[in-house]
Amino acid sequence: MSVKLVVAHTLLATLTTALLAAQPAAHQNAFALTSTAFVNGGVMPKVHECTSDGRNDPRQRNESPPLAWTGAPDTARSYAIVMRDLDNWNLIHWVIYDIPVSATSLPQNVDHAYRPSVPAGARQIYYRGSASLYGYQGPCSPRTVNTYQFVVHALNRAQLTELTSASSTTTAARVISSASIGTAALSGES
Repeated sequence: MSVKLVVAHTLLATLTTALLAAQPAAHQNAFALTSTAFVNGGVMPKVHECTSDGRNDPRQRNESPPLAWTGAPDTARSYAIVMRDLDNWNLIHWVIYDIPVSATSLPQNVDHAYRPSVPAGARQIYYRGSASLYGYQGPCSPRTVNTYQFVVHALNRAQLTELTSASSTTTAARVISSASIGTAALSGES
């Protein structure tokens, strides 16, 4: 075997080893959003559906699902979550922001309040639609199955001070998008 061929073979083996070693690390650090209530693309449990559709199903409780995220950018200073109905003109169902950078999850059933008790410091936008409340408004599609997307945004700011209790969901989503340095999404059907 020639010296050039040995050097080329050694170089190729070294590069292959380095690439294979780097792939798992990069994959582990990918920004991801999950829920213990449903898998990505799966059916959302009834407990997360709205209570304002007139069906009076006792299983519907309008509780936000538990959410957890991993692999966020190291430069994140806070988080925000925006939930949209992708089959209904991207209607925004939930905006929660000023989630502390130390948080990596939200529990099920975040308070319907401008300043929920958990996570401390977070704020929510008032939902003006079939229900009028702060925070989460669950799926309300009695005749169709729609896709609802949750997007967690890693933000470059600790607080979005220009948003107030009177801000609209579209204004909040625009401010969040402009401060976003990374996103992860999770979708559910209902």
